[in-house]
Amino acid sequence: MNKKLTISAIKKSKGQKPLVMITAYDALFATLLEPSADMILVGDSLNMSFAGKSDTVSATLEQMIYHTNAVCQGAKNSFVISDMPFGTYTSKALALTNATKVFQETPADCVKVEGGEDKAEIVAHLTQNGIAICGHIGLLPQSVRSEGGYKVKGKTEEEAEQLIKDAKAIENAGAFCMVIEGVKADVAKRVAESVSIPVIGIGAGKDVDGQVLVFSDMLGLFEAFTPKFVKKYMDGANLVKDALQSYANEVQNRTFPKEEHTY
Repeated sequence: MNKKLTISAIKKSKGQKPLVMITAYDALFATLLEPSADMILVGDSLNMSFAGKSDTVSATLEQMIYHTNAVCQGAKNSFVISDMPFGTYTSKALALTNATKVFQETPADCVKVEGGEDKAEIVAHLTQNGIAICGHIGLLPQSVRSEGGYKVKGKTEEEAEQLIKDAKAIENAGAFCMVIEGVKADVAKRVAESVSIPVIGIGAGKDVDGQVLVFSDMLGLFEAFTPKFVKKYMDGANLVKDALQSYANEVQNRTFPKEEHTY
């Protein structure tokens, strides 16, 4: 059994061993993922890969609490991050109320908040009140409607400089690590080098302090589309379909159950 990481250990990993983060939404997959993952993210991406919605925006705090508890039950020895969903941290007071609810109702080790300089004051308020924070900068899935789609960041020097400002602001506000998503690789490297806390990439190249992927993407279970940054480590969808077809065939042919499966 792996020893559960602490926030101090996560921070000390900067410049050392890259961190492995993976999403999970239930106890079953959390149990399977735990041996290989340093951190498990209960992402609001569950709204898409688990609930079939077109984006993350309609995920609710109640959903996140339910799934966070399930993941924590399945991976009791993992450092678990719970996403704060859209609309739950628009002010310092609201953010503290909702983050406190997550901490009181789940064993989550921290919550994740999207935003850079614009959210630094809120992040600071949370950390000053005992809420551990993982930041999230770059492409922000919760802003997909206002931005008119998923757009790669860091294409201009102005964007690069703003991302560095965002990272520094979130670090100074007290976050112990952050996710950087959908950013040009050379810019993500500059961002990671600009702060002293780990920067975990998704679609941001290899020169950061770790990587995170959605488990259903990397296992090849999600078929609707595959982002450019995703590597499928297994043809999960076809493996599941083949297994189900074998089951159906055996049921229809009365070859299942056999004597060893019968009381």
